[in-house]
Amino acid sequence: MDSLFFIALAVALGFKHSYDADHLVAVSNLLTRSHSLRKTALMSMSWAAGHMVTATVVMILLYEFRQTILRDFLSNFELVVAVMLVVIGVVGLLIEFDVLHRHPHEHELPDQHVESHSHTHVHVRRPDEHRAMFGIGIVHGLASNDELLILFVASFGVTSLAGLLGGVGVFSAGVVAGMILFGIGVTYPMLRWGRARVRRAVNVGAALLSIGYAIYLFLGYEGVNLLPILHL
Repeated sequence: MDSLFFIALAVALGFKHSYDADHLVAVSNLLTRSHSLRKTALMSMSWAAGHMVTATVVMILLYEFRQTILRDFLSNFELVVAVMLVVIGVVGLLIEFDVLHRHPHEHELPDQHVESHSHTHVHVRRPDEHRAMFGIGIVHGLASNDELLILFVASFGVTSLAGLLGGVGVFSAGVVAGMILFGIGVTYPMLRWGRARVRRAVNVGAALLSIGYAIYLFLGYEGVNLLPILHL
């Protein structure tokens, strides 16, 4: 029964953890551009894979250095998340308004001469969505540690590091499930009813929300989770 409780706790905490506002705000900027539910699911899994990498590292560090001030050190990564959210939001706006890859224009004048000129543009290759999601997941895994700490405390009955890492694996399964569910919830309405203007409005809104939430974090406010009912 203790093992079943531990597994259930790990899954519930992982599912809850995926609904941290900084997670949803960041991934929304990419998920709203997805063109299929399959791609959305794979992108969500890429994010969760990156998150699992750092979640595993954090659990090992907590296990090895639990008598130190490691938790205070890890809390500093919240500022890294805020910076990342600003970058995601700004890049999202630049992509949406086609600033990152403009091209030269030609204008034909009345005397049949063609004037060719190019505006000042920035040519940037758009990052691969899966790599971007994986990188975002890595940063999120470093910064959000409350659920992992709860899992760590609840797992004092587990005597081996392997057992703890097994808990992280189950925790990550809950994270994957939560993010895929959110991703489909975001993508499906866009695929079904999202016309060009709707897509632009949603993408711009997601970018502005990313920047706004970053400012919220910079001001020193605690992060928000959309599933407080599972807060332990």
